[in-house]
Amino acid sequence: MSALLLLGLLVATLCPAVLCHPVATAVPQDAHREDTADATRLVGLVSSNADFACSLYKQLALLNQDKNIIFSPLSISTALAFLALGARGSTLTELLQGLKFNLTEMPEKEIHQGFRQLLLTLRQPQEQLQLNLGNALFVGLKLLPDFEKGAQELYAAEAFDTNFQDLDTAKKLINDHVAEKTQGKIMDLFDSLDSDTVMVLVNFLLFKAHWENPFNPNFTYKSRFYLKKDKWVDVPMMKKEIFNTPYFRDDRLSCTVVQLNYVGNASAFFILPDEDKMQEVEASLSLETLKRWRDSVQAEWIAQLHLPKFNISSEFNLKDVLPHLGIREVFTDLANFSGITEDVNIKISKAVHKAVLDVAEKGTEAAAATGFGFVPVSLPLGTTLRFDRPFLIAIVSTNPPSILFLSKVTNPLQA
Repeated sequence: MSALLLLGLLVATLCPAVLCHPVATAVPQDAHREDTADATRLVGLVSSNADFACSLYKQLALLNQDKNIIFSPLSISTALAFLALGARGSTLTELLQGLKFNLTEMPEKEIHQGFRQLLLTLRQPQEQLQLNLGNALFVGLKLLPDFEKGAQELYAAEAFDTNFQDLDTAKKLINDHVAEKTQGKIMDLFDSLDSDTVMVLVNFLLFKAHWENPFNPNFTYKSRFYLKKDKWVDVPMMKKEIFNTPYFRDDRLSCTVVQLNYVGNASAFFILPDEDKMQEVEASLSLETLKRWRDSVQAEWIAQLHLPKFNISSEFNLKDVLPHLGIREVFTDLANFSGITEDVNIKISKAVHKAVLDVAEKGTEAAAATGFGFVPVSLPLGTTLRFDRPFLIAIVSTNPPSILFLSKVTNPLQA
């Protein structure tokens, strides 16, 4: 019987903007050859991450029909790749293939180096945003030196000696650490710990940023949001008038795509399926679809945009989801984590992911000051977009394009 490893995956994302770093800034500028190799590695990494994000979304949507969904593939893939440092044999292969890596094209060493680059980039201080991203290990056993070194150098992980003989104290230590790192947005990550727990791995991500062109809160009004054709709720609806933004009408998938930009070189794609077309759009969600939307949007004058103000959260037991992506062995007695410790065989008993998404009107004061200070007497001709039924959100970095968050809003009032 294996001892138990708990995997905590969480992300607290606070809008009006979400993760927005161009990962290419991590590429060194002083060596062309190294620059090229690093750029190639990052392209492969973010493509695999996007493929994993779409595959994971489809499974979450199947298991959570008619519910809000918010998750960070970055948080989940980082924690699983970190875990792969200590995996061996078929356990390692399952993890990396489940993360959509082609091990022939991108060996394990390159994968870990790619995550190191990405994490270094994301942790760089930025004046226009706040990002708190990291990994933590709570250990009640002796780690192998190579794993401990890799955890620190590749994944910037903090390690905390933890007495799992006192489960209440151990749980408080872990939950307090998570609450501190996410500024109280993620509380009580673990409700309980199993009696034979020997290690807990946690990945956390807190992000705050701002709309490039914020909504005017004075324009927010009450309006209907249709859960179904004959069922609705009254929600606070934000409104913006007369602005230029990338837009695309996708007749192939019967949906509308509008791109809103954020301070910090990132964009959010809001995808509004036509009535009764949500399942078709979800089924078509893929890396290729996202690329096509990105390449097809063109700047267009929007007469009016109506977007609900909302605060949603999700909590997922990834043991119900990851096996559908081929990651199974980590949860069984066959799990091979002999690269973590020689003290005892370990397996994952819990894999938890929590996320929070808060979309509101204002950004920073500086961003708010950039808003237009005039209103025309009458509205010119232009597109009117009304997000008054379930829609999707894809948050991407722009250089290179990389999907970092996926969300579905089915009920803005459903916290």
